[in-house]
Amino acid sequence: MEDQENPYSLNENEVLNYYNLKGTLGKFHLKCKFFKTWILHSLAYFAPLSSFIIKMQRARGVKIGKFCHISPYVLIDLVYPNLITIEDNVTIGNNSMIFAHVNPTASIKLKKLFPRKVASVIIKKGSVIFPGCIITAGVTIGEYSMIGAGSVVGEDVPDYCVVLGNPARVVKKIDH
Repeated sequence: MEDQENPYSLNENEVLNYYNLKGTLGKFHLKCKFFKTWILHSLAYFAPLSSFIIKMQRARGVKIGKFCHISPYVLIDLVYPNLITIEDNVTIGNNSMIFAHVNPTASIKLKKLFPRKVASVIIKKGSVIFPGCIITAGVTIGEYSMIGAGSVVGEDVPDYCVVLGNPARVVKKIDH
C-alpha cells in the first residue's frame, strides 16, 4: 500500500471540522444528520411531484425560491445541501447533479494533490438546467441562462447565456 493513512477517517474528520463537531458524540450527531438528509433526499429523488421534491430538499437545507420546478432523479449534494441556493423560477431536469464539494476519497496521494473543495453553488433566477447536467462546487449559473442536456459545468456561467458540452462553453447569448 502506497500510504498507510486511512482516507475515510481523513474525510470524516474534514466533515466533522466543517460542521464544528468533535469526538464520539460529534460523530454520532453527524451520522444522524446524514441519515436524516439521506431519507429526505431518497423521498425527493423518486417523487413524481415537483412540489414534494422541493419540500423535501428544503427540509434538507437547500435554499429554493418561488415557482421552481425540480424533476425526479435530481441529486443535490448529500453532504453540504445548505450550500446550494436555487433562486426563483428555476427549472432543473431529470438526472441532473449539483455538488457543493469535490473530494477524491480513496487515494491519499490524489487527496494531497487535490484537497477537498467545499464551495457554494448558486443557480440564479430564471435559469434552466436541462436533463443530465452536472454542476460542480463553487459555480454560479447566471440569471436566465440555459444549460444544455448532459453538460458539465465547472466554471461560472454569465447571465443570459446558453452553454453546452463537457466542459460547458457559452454557445449563444440570449437577447433580453
